[in-house]
Amino acid sequence: MSILDTVTSVLLVHAHPDDETITTGALIAELVARGIRVFLLTATRGERGEVVAGPLSALEGTDALSREREHELDGATRALGLNERFWLGEAPARATGLAPRRYQDSGMTWIRPGLAGPALDSDDTALVRAPLSEVTADLSALLIHLRPSLVISYDDGGGYGHPDHVRMHRVTRTAARATDVPFAEIVPDRTRAAEWFDLDQHHATVAAALRCHASQLTVHGSHIVHSGGQREAIITSVGLSLVEQQATSPTTAADP
Repeated sequence: MSILDTVTSVLLVHAHPDDETITTGALIAELVARGIRVFLLTATRGERGEVVAGPLSALEGTDALSREREHELDGATRALGLNERFWLGEAPARATGLAPRRYQDSGMTWIRPGLAGPALDSDDTALVRAPLSEVTADLSALLIHLRPSLVISYDDGGGYGHPDHVRMHRVTRTAARATDVPFAEIVPDRTRAAEWFDLDQHHATVAAALRCHASQLTVHGSHIVHSGGQREAIITSVGLSLVEQQATSPTTAADP
């Protein structure tokens, strides 16, 4: 039996604009092709992202980068065929009674190639500094609003260790338990048990969506080159693993 059997709607939870396409673009295109309703929650605007050398370079470190990345996300989600997207901290992804909150990209440092760790200069606006209970309550509000058949986000290592990815894994797992929504992790490689979806038929759709994120990456045939120069193949195989859940309350989740 497949994880996607009987699924009619899916919420994907990602940390920054472009994560949805790089990691799960092919899966999103497949879900859409199957007639499944697909929603996206993005936690931050990726304010601290490095910018590809070229005409957008001057945006790095400015407020204009946030606006550019919002625009890029709009284009990518249209290319992928998503039904609707949301920002964490804004209704309906905001706990009842709280004023809107704009969570900021926490930044990262490279520990070694392929593994990221926390930035040394994140401030109180950073996603990782926000109370876990508050962030979890925001996501819970959206899950209650949408009532998806399945919520999908990162594994406990955040894919490659980015602190915002790790944070959103923990938030999603806790909120899913509290709202009784099945949760599936994105498995980063085939060394772990998972259901794998090989989706090469969606390569062109994913490439088109990736081109929308021009501040962060460049598409070269079947590969992308990130702003930092890292080169990787366009991902069209996605592994998912269902996470066993036990009910808990998002308002009592302990902070780290």
